[in-house]
Amino acid sequence: MEQYVDLGEQAIFVLMGLASVLALAVAIERLIVFTRNVWGSSKVIDQIVQNLRGNEIQPLKEIGSQKPKNIYARFASFSAEYYDRGHESLSEMMAGRIVTEKIDLEKRLPILSTLGNNAPFLGLLGTVLGVIKAFNGLGTLGNSGAEVVMKSISTALLATAAGLFVAIPVVMTNNYFSKKLKVISQNLEILSREFLASQASKKS
Repeated sequence: MEQYVDLGEQAIFVLMGLASVLALAVAIERLIVFTRNVWGSSKVIDQIVQNLRGNEIQPLKEIGSQKPKNIYARFASFSAEYYDRGHESLSEMMAGRIVTEKIDLEKRLPILSTLGNNAPFLGLLGTVLGVIKAFNGLGTLGNSGAEVVMKSISTALLATAAGLFVAIPVVMTNNYFSKKLKVISQNLEILSREFLASQASKKS
């Protein structure tokens, strides 16, 4: 039994190491994606709003090709392409485009959420295995094995610490990206309203 417990403990620490590497890789990849999509966005948004309020739609059709990596430029180009459709049609198409962009940004974020939620439980499992090993040693060695038992419990608690060490930064990173995604979605909603307002004013 003790042999299996030892293997279980080792497996927990290996899984923790793999989880931390995976979380770091996902965080770096998503950081690159988010940064690329919103780089210089304040100027892009201002330009889009200015063109819309001046009913200058043609420049917006070209902005997507000029700045293809910017999410707002792509959205403006898409919306300008279908600007002459009816109010309801344009509104629905923009809503669909927003969902599409959100899906692209949300890729791999569930990995961070899963790791952040489950890493503490994985660490707790390691601790339970370590405690089992410690009590097994206590039953085998008796009072003479107290030092060995305490060392086993100390090692077991490292699994919980490792779980928290992985989970806390992963949760913080996931919350950061969730907040960024919320801001991007709100900005896209603002631009969609600007498009609809511009369309309505042009018809009137």
